[in-house]
Amino acid sequence: MWDVVELRPATPADSEFCFALRQVALRPYVEATWGWDEAAQRGFHERRFDPAATQIVTVDGRDVGRLVVERGPDETVLGLIELLPAYQGRGIGTALIRDLIAEGRPVALEVLAVNRKAYALYERLGFRETGRDETKVHMRIEVYG
Repeated sequence: MWDVVELRPATPADSEFCFALRQVALRPYVEATWGWDEAAQRGFHERRFDPAATQIVTVDGRDVGRLVVERGPDETVLGLIELLPAYQGRGIGTALIRDLIAEGRPVALEVLAVNRKAYALYERLGFRETGRDETKVHMRIEVYG
């Protein structure tokens, strides 16, 4: 069980932690969807890692995940939520997503179609599928404050 879950702003120094996190949290889904090419994945990470939009999830002071959120004028986009496997299934992700929903704005996200566990979580929290393509499912919850 966890005690204190907090978010802290990411810094450029968190880049390596975030890539290592991607390797353990998302690799099985990336492999199933496109295959895992280490150099390509590192390049993708280096191009996309944005400390300004990233928060590091900590539990009892230990870095255990990341949350990427973009707040636009009309909606909040949950760009990414990743937790180390040992911290998955403990309600941490649920609590973080509920906090986003509690802001009272629509929340949109994409989830890899092969990630049925995440899809089920989003559905339980009230997100509905709004579309899909070959690899991703688009979901949204309409919340108004």
